[in-house]
Amino acid sequence: MALPERLAFVDLETTGANLLRDGITEIAIIRVERGSVVERWEQLLNPGRSIPAKIQDFIGITDAMVADAPVFADVADTVHALLEDCVFVAHNARFDYGFLKSAFAGLGRNFDAPVLCTLKLSRALYPEHHRHGLDALIERHGLVCDARHRAMGDTDALWQFACLVEQTFPAAALEQAVARAMKAPARPPGLPDGAIEGMPPCSGVYLFFDTPAAPEDGRPDLPIHVGSSVNLRTRVLEHLSAAARKGKDAELVRRVRRVDWIEAAGELDALLLEAGLLKASQPVRERLLQAREEAFALRIVPGRKRPPILEHVRVSNTDPRQWEGLFGAFRHRKEADSLLRELAQLYRLCPRRLGIEPGGHGPCTAYRAKRCAGVCAGKESVEEHDARLLGGLGAARLKPWPWQGAVILSEHDEASGRTAFHVLDHWCHLGTTESRADAQRLAQTAERCFALDTYRMLGRWLASPGHLAAIEVL
Repeated sequence: MALPERLAFVDLETTGANLLRDGITEIAIIRVERGSVVERWEQLLNPGRSIPAKIQDFIGITDAMVADAPVFADVADTVHALLEDCVFVAHNARFDYGFLKSAFAGLGRNFDAPVLCTLKLSRALYPEHHRHGLDALIERHGLVCDARHRAMGDTDALWQFACLVEQTFPAAALEQAVARAMKAPARPPGLPDGAIEGMPPCSGVYLFFDTPAAPEDGRPDLPIHVGSSVNLRTRVLEHLSAAARKGKDAELVRRVRRVDWIEAAGELDALLLEAGLLKASQPVRERLLQAREEAFALRIVPGRKRPPILEHVRVSNTDPRQWEGLFGAFRHRKEADSLLRELAQLYRLCPRRLGIEPGGHGPCTAYRAKRCAGVCAGKESVEEHDARLLGGLGAARLKPWPWQGAVILSEHDEASGRTAFHVLDHWCHLGTTESRADAQRLAQTAERCFALDTYRMLGRWLASPGHLAAIEVL
């Protein structure tokens, strides 16, 4: 016999995928010893919270069905006895294992068991196939499942799969695959089992915290990192694997004690959510990496003879439609100075007149190096100099808004089931709603408030022809 002698096939149904927010609604266990089923047990549970409507529709378990069901504490002894001395077997096993471990911990009890994931076992034994979800296994191997997405129906299918592979593969090959399927994934040492296995493969935002639970004293729950992805599960697993490496990312990941996420309607929705969270929470790491200043543009001061002739004009939270004579949009003085140095070299401009060299008497250092045409030495007029400056700055203007006014961009993510309508105008995000009618109202009433991060994000987004095709002009 290649499989372990004592196996407990387990499936849980839950109110969601978050260990801290969600609860167990149903549990089924099939205990197997030396290849024979010795006990089958299933039970509906009251999760202590409402079951979301989409979960009720998906699994068929309603609030009414669990209203009078026992809570986990009532069945904890039974569950523990059924799992005792067994290898814990489940599909995407760390999810079910994590929920049970968390449920026992909530009662002040410890639960540990070796874990065998049938999803990983299928990947190891059937590498020629790309899909290894339970639906794929049922279809591919002709497994019988009388009640899909109910705990005992799914557990029965896993038991059938185990019997099948034991009959199909030589003992040595099966033992090797089982060893691979029982290997724990790389993760931060302080992150509990099951914390990320239920994360959906959809667009969204993820948040890392260095505390195991949110503060209960009213203090804000500040993340140490915020990120976004079109596939939350893949991105977070990839990010957390950095714990085994060195560097700043590894240091960050080793601090993670909790992961949360927000599902989105698509890539742009996730990016906008991320930007909003970064602005609201300012995670420590992002604060250090991106010291913020209010965005500003450059404007030539008309009629000024003495340098510097450029002034900084704040553009954050202003309406781009009202701007006149402004060039560029910058977060830091360094960004603006870098552009001006480049223009000075290209057009033989005077760095002192541009304000990037301290004032003084006589010609500037660039003139002495023959890189300035000599406005500072009386070799050309300020009008000639400033005309070249104006021509060079022209390329630094904000990209023109491609439409006359507001537009709507709609997104829908099949995995999350979410739809969003984003309202945009002159590089400003006016808001996001779930209905087109609300989006049209936003376009008429919302203020235009420029944000540099949003401008840069939308510029990258709209550079894709495929994204442009999704625009609805109002």
